[in-house]
Formats: sequence, structure tokens, C-alpha cells
Amino acid sequence: MKAAYYETTGGPDVIRYGELERPTPGKGEVLVRVGAASLNPIDTYIRAGAVKMPLPSPFIPGSDLAGTVETVGPGVERFKVGDRVWGSNQGLLGRQGTFAEYACAAAQWLYPTPAGVPDTEVAGAALTGITAHLGLFRCARLQPGETVFVNGGTGGVGSMVVQMAKAVGASAITTVGSVEKAKICRNWGTDLVLNYKTDDVPAGIKEFTKGQGVNVWYETQRDPDLVRTVEAMARRGRIIVMAGRQAQPVFPVGPFYTHDLSLFGFAMFNATPEEQRHCAEDINHWLADRKLRVLIGRMFPLSEAAAAHRLQEENTLHKAGTLTGKIVLKP
Repeated sequence: MKAAYYETTGGPDVIRYGELERPTPGKGEVLVRVGAASLNPIDTYIRAGAVKMPLPSPFIPGSDLAGTVETVGPGVERFKVGDRVWGSNQGLLGRQGTFAEYACAAAQWLYPTPAGVPDTEVAGAALTGITAHLGLFRCARLQPGETVFVNGGTGGVGSMVVQMAKAVGASAITTVGSVEKAKICRNWGTDLVLNYKTDDVPAGIKEFTKGQGVNVWYETQRDPDLVRTVEAMARRGRIIVMAGRQAQPVFPVGPFYTHDLSLFGFAMFNATPEEQRHCAEDINHWLADRKLRVLIGRMFPLSEAAAAHRLQEENTLHKAGTLTGKIVLKP
């Protein structure tokens, strides 16, 4: 099979494209003919060696996939040959990834694809959707009528947070850096869109919430300003952090505890299969009902995986601003 792979960590140029042996599913596993795979920042961190994980050699990167069941291994009852499936949590913790014509995955990390939803869309919603769901519902226990704030409303996770908040009857506030991105967010029903380059974000939040503050702050930035965040929170508000591995921000202890706030941190790949399946069930319903839409910024053939990694890094690490939405690759 054709695959993108690397044998040593480093820059995007370590990625090769060529023939590798097609994997055979073992007990509890499914072989998927990949229709689409999406790229996430974690994939670039692992490739660069910034996030240390066990890597088989050669290693196929990629966390997300959508495609069709080719064969099933012993003990698999949830899926049969020909089923359309999607999933995430590949390319992590020693598991081979999804940047290939075929990917072998444990059935516990796969979910049925809703009818009428293309592989490119469901692959683009995989890791980011599960991440958004875990933060909003497992951690913050978001309720209808509450207000959520997230930076980067057209980013991978940010776009999922905004739409999921609206899907359950909450209000959503987000930031963007352009008029075009603001229009996209408003089309999703975002209640307040602020341009972080030109608007006074704290003042906008205060005015929208009538001085009460937000109930859930979903932080996607690598270097969060927790002083500003705490000032924007409603009493008993919940703050979610899931980015910024090297960040050591100032923490305003006094106003944090006197406002009865809570702080949650999590990594998506630590969630159990049962927890992730619960997320996937909601994601499937919202995709099928068009309450959740995936913004695809660039599509690459699998043979250009190195270029895809380069574009992701330019925007994640260097803030190039040349990407709006997800990067999706097709074999």
C-alpha cells in the first residue's frame, strides 16, 4: 500500500511517501480502506520529537481517519465488511497512524459514519470534535442557557466548541482575526464574534454578559493569559486548558478561589474508549442533523503529506494566518 511515513523525528522533510506492507487486523481490530485522513497539531509535535511517544519504525503519522471496512479481525462484532467508519486516537502511544491507503485500528476507536456525511467531513471532525466534547461536557458539564467563550472560532477545536455550544442551547462568544472569519462564525450562529486585532475583547465579553462573565472559558491558546481569563469569568465558572505544554502563566489565586472557579486540564488521548464513544455518538447526531459543520481549509493528496505538515506548523507555531479550518489528506 502507499503510505506517508518517517523513520526518524525531525522537520517535515523527514516524511517519505512510498510502499509499505498492508497491515493485517488482529484480535479486536479492523482494517479500514482510508477515504480521508485529517492533520492535527499533535501529529506535527510527535513528528518533530517535541512530544515523546513510542514510535514503531517506519512510523505512519495521523490521528484521524474515515473510510470503509475492508476486513475485520477475530472478535469484532460491531462492524462488518463494507461499513463506513470514522475514528481518531491513531498514531499515538505506539499505534500506527492513518496517512496510508489502509489503516488498522482497534474497533473500540471506531464509530459508524452517518449516512450522507462524506469521509472528508467526518475525518475533519474526529480529534477536534472529540476534544471539544470532552472539555465542554465531561469536564465543564455545560448546561443550556450558559455562555461559552473560546479563542479562534474558525480553528479546529474552536469551531467545534462554538457549534456544540449552540447545539445544546448555550450562547457562544469567540474571537477571529479577519472579517471573512467573522462571517463564517456568524453563519454557525455564534452570538458574539470579536476581532482580537481591533476589538476590546474583555470589554466585549463584559457587555455581552451584562457584567456577569462567562460560565465556561475553553482555552485553545498555547500561552494563556489566566489573569484576563479569571477576570472574565462568572461565579462558579469553569476554565478548560488543553494546549500549551511548555506554558507557565501567572495564576491569579485570589480572584480564582473567591469566585468559586474551577480549572480543568485534559489530553484527549487519555480519555477511555467509552468516554470517546459517548462523544462520537453526539458528534454523529449533530453531523447528520447539520448542526455541526466542518470547515476544511486545504485538501492535499497523501503524496504531499510533508507539505501538509509544513502548512500546519506555519500556522500553529508561527501564526502565519494562511489556514482557515482543517487540513485533510486523501490517498
